[in-house]
Amino acid sequence: MAKRQPGKQPGKQAGKRAGGGTPATVALTQAGIDFTLHPYEHDPRAESYGLEAAEALGVEPERVFKTLMASLDGKLVVGIVPVTGQLDLKALARALGGSKAQMAEVTAAERATGYVAGGISPVGQKRPHPTVVDESATAYDSVYVSGGRRGLDIELSPADLIEITYATAAPIAR
Repeated sequence: MAKRQPGKQPGKQAGKRAGGGTPATVALTQAGIDFTLHPYEHDPRAESYGLEAAEALGVEPERVFKTLMASLDGKLVVGIVPVTGQLDLKALARALGGSKAQMAEVTAAERATGYVAGGISPVGQKRPHPTVVDESATAYDSVYVSGGRRGLDIELSPADLIEITYATAAPIAR
């Protein structure tokens, strides 16, 4: 991953170099967070966008995380889990101190994040949502999440992912 240059302020030009300025890349650049873009050829027939990304990028699938939106007690929240697993809605609710979670409607998730399903990034969403990252992410030096469109992943440290999304880490995958 590219390192921050001391004394250099991130700005629009850096965001453009970093990959065309999706809201995710712009937010990371403005925050001064190190990341690496990994574009790949997306196949619209792929059954799992996350597993497709892992295979296309030659990365262990356990290091590629999907961003899922849920409704917790009537409010949208984000769960970030490995593409090899599923979001445990009861665990997500416990992690956020709520009582009942269910998967959000796709249109609600797209409207709330500004991203298209299959390309929803946990970073740079239209408005912040309470977020939980599965604790398995912390076992790696870097993880991969959507860069804000299908066919684009961002590699960054789990600590930076947690920092920029104001997330907590908890066991929410099964």
